[in-house]
Amino acid sequence: MSGTQDSRLKEIVDALVDHGHAFLKQVRLTDEEFEKGLAFLKDVGQACNDKHNEVVLLADALGFSTLVALLNNSDASERTPSALLGPFYRARSPAYENGQCIACEGSPGSPLFVRGRVLDKRGHPVPNAKVDVWQASPVGLYENQDASQPDMNLRGHFHTDASGAFRFRSVRPAGYPVPTDGPVGTLLELQQRHPYRPAHLHFAIFAEGYATLVSQVFADDSEHLESDVVFGVNRRLVGVFERHENGSGPHAEFGKAYYTLEFDFVLAEGTPTYPTPPIQ
Repeated sequence: MSGTQDSRLKEIVDALVDHGHAFLKQVRLTDEEFEKGLAFLKDVGQACNDKHNEVVLLADALGFSTLVALLNNSDASERTPSALLGPFYRARSPAYENGQCIACEGSPGSPLFVRGRVLDKRGHPVPNAKVDVWQASPVGLYENQDASQPDMNLRGHFHTDASGAFRFRSVRPAGYPVPTDGPVGTLLELQQRHPYRPAHLHFAIFAEGYATLVSQVFADDSEHLESDVVFGVNRRLVGVFERHENGSGPHAEFGKAYYTLEFDFVLAEGTPTYPTPPIQ
């Protein structure tokens, strides 16, 4: 790497080679094991397509994605913790007005009313922030995994009002297993690990003058909060999914039982960035 003009590339590749060689020496990898490892990486790549990214899933399942998120958002400030982007983020989600529903008509599941604010670290509102939302269905599938769901179902973006507020309606998501029909599933089985994630909503928040926040909000009564297969749960990201019986609560006129979630996000000053979608 001595001839490279990119000092950061030199630092990264030098460290990768150093640690990679140290790993090989530590475990004394055999020829057969090396071949199996190369075949595994080949299978991971070949398992990718426009609707599924096995490479991102592997990084998630090994804790790499969560570690990178922590390293880039680990200060002691009041900003909301980040969480991994995950393998199901898509660009160009539908635009909605505040209060509209991101679930297509007739979607099964318990209604969920979400409201929150986007604030700076001084508690001041951040108006006109873009709040991008995506989630699994009540049976634990994202729309690109489920032929029964319309394209872009349970995805959408909103903009905060002058008070930094946003609100929308959806259906309560379920926890779910990550895809296990590829090499990552084989690895989890060999590790004797379960493949489940707790129920959650994904958020990506963009605003001029602020660092982009990619995060998740987890249901407080969800299973696997302590053993998320991708190590994504931060206790500060656990929200209260409050159940209201028919005729009660802030949406008593709705006509059936429903859930509410209120959650505020705090941004740090910085330059917004835009994540590369793992799938089309």
